[in-house]
Amino acid sequence: MDKSPEAFRTISEVADELKVPKHVLRFWEAKFAQLKPMKRGGGRRYYRPEDVALLRGIRFLLYDDGYTIRGVQKILREQGPRFVMDQRPHVEEEKKPTVEREIPDVAAEAAHNRGFRKPPGLAEQPQEVDAGGLGSVLKELEDCYRILVGAKG
Repeated sequence: MDKSPEAFRTISEVADELKVPKHVLRFWEAKFAQLKPMKRGGGRRYYRPEDVALLRGIRFLLYDDGYTIRGVQKILREQGPRFVMDQRPHVEEEKKPTVEREIPDVAAEAAHNRGFRKPPGLAEQPQEVDAGGLGSVLKELEDCYRILVGAKG
């Protein structure tokens, strides 16, 4: 049975939800003074919903937006915890499937941008990787190699 959104969470529950190890949460607690989970007998931590929201925002800024610890500390100092809490993706966005993007033919694009001509007979688009192996990947690498060798000569 799931806990209500207002329920306090243990460090294990928060670590699982945020997909970070427990020691990372303890480390963040030492680095961000705004994180103050309740501690009970034996030092057990209990995170309030606002603690979890702040941790989620910190995780998003560090892992997804590429901020450093110092960068997030500065944001917390200047913008406040509420701003950081709002930086996390919404739950609906987190559960959306990622859109698979087409991989560009980087070698052909680079050759074109530098004025090189593609040798005749080479595929215009990269071949898809077959489920059974890496044969098409090898072919694509060989094609790239030929483009590069041809560009030097």
